[in-house]
Amino acid sequence: MKIAVAGATGRVGRHVVQLLKKDGHDVVAISRSAGVDVITGKGLGEALAAVKIIVDAASEPSPEQKAATEFFTTATRNLQKAGEKAGVQGIVVVSIIGIDRFTAGYMAAKQAHEKAMRGGPIPARILRAAQFHEFVAQIMEWGKQSEVIYVPKMRTQLVAARSVAETLVELATGPAPGTTAEPILEIAGPRAENLVDMAMLLAAKRGGTVRVEGVSNSDDPDQALYEGGALLPGPKATLAGPTFEEWLASTS
Repeated sequence: MKIAVAGATGRVGRHVVQLLKKDGHDVVAISRSAGVDVITGKGLGEALAAVKIIVDAASEPSPEQKAATEFFTTATRNLQKAGEKAGVQGIVVVSIIGIDRFTAGYMAAKQAHEKAMRGGPIPARILRAAQFHEFVAQIMEWGKQSEVIYVPKMRTQLVAARSVAETLVELATGPAPGTTAEPILEIAGPRAENLVDMAMLLAAKRGGTVRVEGVSNSDDPDQALYEGGALLPGPKATLAGPTFEEWLASTS
């Protein structure tokens, strides 16, 4: 099967590409480094020729709501338009668990992403994932100030990007999405965790003298949701290992 992967060089996308190729599928990598841009539309029509399914794993690095919303809605519009012209049968989209409970920031941008995908001419299948194990290092980088790393207080059920990719591949290679809205699926790690505790584990493994401190943002209208477990999966979610500690132990 010919499958295109948007965000092919990202945290999840690169795993999706590897797994699809391993299974013998014809994979089209959609990324700027491959000469295809989902925002400008450059090379998109040619890239989607004869493609049956698109896996949308593209992400916006900015956590700012306006920038992220513009990215996701523009990319979706271009993928839907070019995909319809090329005869694409379905799109599999990776999203975030709990976004419908939030009102601002990146979570609101992902809500716009899902809405745009489901409003397009190509049927979309959505997989909401918990925060990735790799997310911890990124958050620590954002919050580092001299010898202190400030990490937002957050309950989550961290999951490996590779595990999310495996599920995306299953969805992409199974029956094409239906013409009516399908139930939104969820995938998370084996257990609920506190982000601050996981950051402390990572800091300890790295060594050095940095100190990790948990912080709350009183200006964020959704702060109570982050701390109260709104990012945790529902009872029907797929739970996939490894735990963050197991994953951390396996990394160099």
